[in-house]
Amino acid sequence: MFPPGLSPISTWKKFMNTSDEWIRQRTGIVERRYADEGVGTSDLAAEAAKRALEAAQLKPEDIEFIIAATLSPDHYFPGIGVLVQAKLGLAPIGALDIRNQCSGFIYALSVADQYIRAQTFRRILLVAAEVQSANLDYSDAGRDMAVLFGDGAGAVVLEAYEGEDRGILSTHLFADGRFVSDLWMEKPSPKDRPIFREDFVREGRYFPRMDGRSVFKNACEKMPEAVRIALAHNHLRIEDIDILIPHQANERITQMVAKSLGLPPEKVISNISRYGNTTAASIPIALAEACQEGKIKPGSLVVLTAFGSGYTWASAIIRW
Repeated sequence: MFPPGLSPISTWKKFMNTSDEWIRQRTGIVERRYADEGVGTSDLAAEAAKRALEAAQLKPEDIEFIIAATLSPDHYFPGIGVLVQAKLGLAPIGALDIRNQCSGFIYALSVADQYIRAQTFRRILLVAAEVQSANLDYSDAGRDMAVLFGDGAGAVVLEAYEGEDRGILSTHLFADGRFVSDLWMEKPSPKDRPIFREDFVREGRYFPRMDGRSVFKNACEKMPEAVRIALAHNHLRIEDIDILIPHQANERITQMVAKSLGLPPEKVISNISRYGNTTAASIPIALAEACQEGKIKPGSLVVLTAFGSGYTWASAIIRW
């Protein structure tokens, strides 16, 4: 993980009608990290990749393929995968970008899993990174979203494992595009000529917008549902779960997911209070911290679940 400099929460009062107490009660967020000006998403991703390689005792040249998940690439195109490849000084290996927003890490994990199972690649670098702070609406109109999001990155290295039944047991992916406008960044769009227009700027249509009630309701339903589907697929029970890592969207959503599944707080990872919602990066950041803190041990059954824009949602089961 790579959280950059901290943005003090007291500064919110300068921009919008809110308070630290209001934010904590409704989201559970106390801190969030914002990248410095001039720092791009690919910079965070490359730093996270270096740390993942160091933890795995690997060199950059050991990587055969890159998968990058983000909703906030450095440029309209290309994606950040090729930028990470260049910043790590890698040979011209392939780089694939995944655009599934909050579900991006699990979607990318599923792709990597299939490549390795098919023996297309032996070792894959998966990075998930976001710099969202540069395009949030820091006015009262955008308050509900602006207080939620932070910047950060996480990375993992995946490789085939020979022997007992460990690693990624299965991944499960879902989507429902009927709700796309409930959580989206409407503009820019190539449907418009030109795609950048002054009236769109005045109307704030280049900022992300959300129907908070709909997102909350669906996230609380779909994430536990995805977990149950994954457990049934592997002939496992709720009681078999050692650690659940949900996408860090809102502390109240995390609590509702845990309650729906009947999991005690000690089995559920939550770090949103320190980072806010880092979208695609939230699960790998939480995963890294859980490993560092010794909450995940060899043999642990780890379940991941996410929900976000699209709508998309997903789950994965990993035997550590």
